[in-house]
Amino acid sequence: MMLGVLLGFKGDHGAKTCITRMVDTYAVLFGEKPKEYHAPLEEKDHPKLDTSDLCAEDDVVKYQSLLGAMQWCISLCRMDIALAVMTLGRFRVAPRVGHLARAKRICGYLRKRKDGAIRFRTGLMDHSEHSVPVHDWMYSVYGDVTEELPHNMPTPKGKPVQTTTYVDANL
Repeated sequence: MMLGVLLGFKGDHGAKTCITRMVDTYAVLFGEKPKEYHAPLEEKDHPKLDTSDLCAEDDVVKYQSLLGAMQWCISLCRMDIALAVMTLGRFRVAPRVGHLARAKRICGYLRKRKDGAIRFRTGLMDHSEHSVPVHDWMYSVYGDVTEELPHNMPTPKGKPVQTTTYVDANL
């Protein structure tokens, strides 16, 4: 039984609906709802080092279906599971029992964090409390330069866009 068919994906559902259906289908496939977790994978987990037994044929199909449903969730803006799902995707053809347990854990994480989403602030942020060092670039190694703009550049329309990047000393 394929999980994607059970879920009835049509592309018009948000991640929350997708997760709700995935959890319900999980209960049908495994006889219980997934245990809730705070993270998709355990810290310092290495699925490539898993030496557990290979999954039985019906568990392989369940594993592949879970991964497919989780990939839909990623498409619906649940980027927080992307690394874990891509990592487990390497074992799609011949997953081990430990890989299936990890896929179940991701389902449990999604169950606990069903409302997670990427959110965009559309207003401009106030950065007045942050001090930005002022440099006189006239005396830099680059000399007296001006920004070159394309001669056929379109006229800007709409609201201005502000991007903010936070970095630390390690970068």
